[in-house]
Amino acid sequence: MIFDGMDHFLAAHAADFRSRPAALVFAEDAVELASTLQHLSALGFGQIAVLCDDLLVWPEEAPARVHRIRGNIFQEEALSLAVNRMIAAAPGAWLHYCYNGEYLHYPFCETRSVLDVCTFQSEERRDTIVTPVVDLYAADTRRHPDGVDRATAMLDRIGYYALQRGDPLKNWEPKPRQFDLFGGLRWRFEEHVPWTKRRIDRVSLFRAVPGLIFREDHSFNIEEYNTLNCPWHHNLSGAVCSFRTAKALRINPGSREAIHSFAWAHSVPFEWSSRQLMELGLMEPGQWF
Repeated sequence: MIFDGMDHFLAAHAADFRSRPAALVFAEDAVELASTLQHLSALGFGQIAVLCDDLLVWPEEAPARVHRIRGNIFQEEALSLAVNRMIAAAPGAWLHYCYNGEYLHYPFCETRSVLDVCTFQSEERRDTIVTPVVDLYAADTRRHPDGVDRATAMLDRIGYYALQRGDPLKNWEPKPRQFDLFGGLRWRFEEHVPWTKRRIDRVSLFRAVPGLIFREDHSFNIEEYNTLNCPWHHNLSGAVCSFRTAKALRINPGSREAIHSFAWAHSVPFEWSSRQLMELGLMEPGQWF
């Protein structure tokens, strides 16, 4: 179904968000949009909405229950405006946001639905699931000049690190349980990435509560939402496996001419499995069995 703006979509479906987690896909283009929607559908999301402009070529392979929302995705802070409308419309609901060409993974996602993991996290008294961005890229950019190919997708097995996040309002005193995460293509090719875009930390699966505000830097106004773990033990975490950085580096003329291949000595084929991500330390099950 096609809706003319977020308000029309939310008026029709916000009440449905309380029964099963909902997903919002911010479609910058049509690259791997169909596979992103199929992945979200397989995870068990109830309502799946795609925010896009009228020029987007809609994929024929899109699941029938996906909603298309017309909107200006290139306006300033378009993503945060859309996510905040969803938050305000459905307090108590679990929400997920991503871009096209991105694939949410969490421990044992092959056999457990997104409702299962959100219910478990709620019982752990947590309203968030941390989902750092793990860059994916085509093995051969000559054959796949946009850097995107699911069949030969690669990822970095090492090269990730964390710096404790400081509080600018308290003379950069470290914030408890908050870290800026770095790695992947943004780390290896940082000279081509603005410093404000180099972090890979993201909390893309969370529960909406009254007063919550999502910011354009992928953080929230409630500080607990920005933490990696609760105070009493390590929580499970997920990962957003994303072609977005590879695609951007191949689209930009400067980086396209400078980067001939994304592969390096520590590239490994992506197995499209949560087990591989856990074994590489890119996400963890916590108390989740």
